[in-house]
Amino acid sequence: MKRLCVFCGSNSGARPEYASAARDMAATLAARGIGLVYGGGRVGLMGILADEMLRLGGEVIGVIPRMLSEREVGHGGLAELHVVETMHERKAKMADLADGFIALPGGLGTLEEIFEVWTWAQLGSHHKPCGFLDVGGFYAPLFQFLDLAVEERFIAPRFRAIAIVDDDPARLLDRFAEYEPPDVARWIDHART
Repeated sequence: MKRLCVFCGSNSGARPEYASAARDMAATLAARGIGLVYGGGRVGLMGILADEMLRLGGEVIGVIPRMLSEREVGHGGLAELHVVETMHERKAKMADLADGFIALPGGLGTLEEIFEVWTWAQLGSHHKPCGFLDVGGFYAPLFQFLDLAVEERFIAPRFRAIAIVDDDPARLLDRFAEYEPPDVARWIDHART
């Protein structure tokens, strides 16, 4: 893997563990020579992640919509910052630049971004790993719901398994290296409907 896209909050969150996790993720990426693709912001977990990568000499590529860049939330210290017109262009550019996707804690934007690339994987649009760094159980309730959706036959187990969840950045990346995409030739089980 050359680069990973990390989705995370434009806020730092209520607990200091979130900022620590962003720094740990950056350190793990930098130590493995993996570049960072992210939302291009200088605030919240995004800023912490980018700043730590830069401090450690890692590659950092930001992608930000013009409306956010003009509000002065874009990171000014990046060697490579792509300013795009729309959020759709942002996600497409980030996906093109990355070999996989990780969600750190975040809000609606983080969830929307990781769920979109996860859906793309389910449809076979890409074969890149998708993962969640589950800091202090932040994502546990979400995955309880997703497991319920599997039980209720709205998500096939093989597509639920696309999401790799771990609370340790190094283990998460080790699991990314072993990722095998599911067979997506038949994604609706008509026999069960």
